[in-house]
Amino acid sequence: MKKLWQKIKKPSSKYSILVLVLVGIGLSLAGTFVVHKGFEMTSTIEFCTSCHTMEQNYAEYKETVHFKNASGVQAQCVDCHQPKDFPGKVFRKLEAAKDLYHHFVTGKIDTPEKFEDHRLEMAQTVWDRMSSQNSKTCKSCHAYDDMDHSKQSAKAAFEMKKAAAKDMNCIECHKGIAHELPNMAGGFQKDFQALQATANEQGATAQTLFSLGEKPLFATADANSKAEGKLLPASEVRVLGRQDNMLNVKIQGWLEKSGKGRVMTEYMGKRVFKATIRGDVKATQQVLAEETDSATDIVWQQVSVEAWVTADDMIDNIQPIWQYAEQMYGSTCNACHAAPDPAHFTANGWISGLNAMSAYYRLSKTEERTLLKYLQNHGKDTGGTGAH
Repeated sequence: MKKLWQKIKKPSSKYSILVLVLVGIGLSLAGTFVVHKGFEMTSTIEFCTSCHTMEQNYAEYKETVHFKNASGVQAQCVDCHQPKDFPGKVFRKLEAAKDLYHHFVTGKIDTPEKFEDHRLEMAQTVWDRMSSQNSKTCKSCHAYDDMDHSKQSAKAAFEMKKAAAKDMNCIECHKGIAHELPNMAGGFQKDFQALQATANEQGATAQTLFSLGEKPLFATADANSKAEGKLLPASEVRVLGRQDNMLNVKIQGWLEKSGKGRVMTEYMGKRVFKATIRGDVKATQQVLAEETDSATDIVWQQVSVEAWVTADDMIDNIQPIWQYAEQMYGSTCNACHAAPDPAHFTANGWISGLNAMSAYYRLSKTEERTLLKYLQNHGKDTGGTGAH
């Protein structure tokens, strides 16, 4: 300890403590200057867009209000992607090194085509980071408390007041503000492929199965025969028998007593469609119960029918289908705004609710029906999230 104390008191026999202190101060100042200038240089638009992989992003950004607007106030790359506090800046610079690694070492994003292939993954990373920071880079310019709602449109003011009350993340509603949205289908379509792989591994051996997509119903164990109806996505069946790649199944649901009675629903009085039946499949119909919907005075019959379906794309658990549909909901509806909780609408209300938004997303008919089925089965009058 004595030697250490002496070293501290007199670190050098050649130079005085004053000289060493001055040298230390000089090095600290020089280091601070270098770091400051380094941050300054690497935070310019010119630096951020110097890699050719950023050319497309830059072109998109120049078409937005963040680049050019009536007030002449420009939000640059760092305003959105780099926090203002020093620790946040340092951490963000370290994170950015990963992009350089993938560009120059792995070649993951070194061409426009590869960049597009990974755009959704990269966008999701940015959205997740903004969410974890409560969109603090956005709020450094757009503060809820400083908004004059009287100068906003009625719709904008209504939404912003709700957002302010919850101190919502800006990114929940404002994706695609400065850059084009990626193909949002990429994530949930991979989930569906994983579902198909799981179903293939299971081989439809369980006694209770659920359909991944739409499947034709046959009256016999012949997939080349005439279809006598259709099993809709996320619908439960009970297996009665098997023959080669065909399953003899029982389907149970509800039909309106009046009319042709061809559309089976999951619930009495709710348009949660399960299957369509006709011909020889409808001829197997057995009535299990009869009830009158007190809200409409419509008489409903609970029935069961027997049919044959192919064994492919049948899984033994509904929850993976709901998880896939939930991912689809987040990737489509949440891409533009904060989507309501499924329990916000009734099962029947979701039909018109989703239809009103159909112009803003691109889903196949089967994907749309799966999404609708998920929302309806977690609606206000079907138990809400976690009920099924």
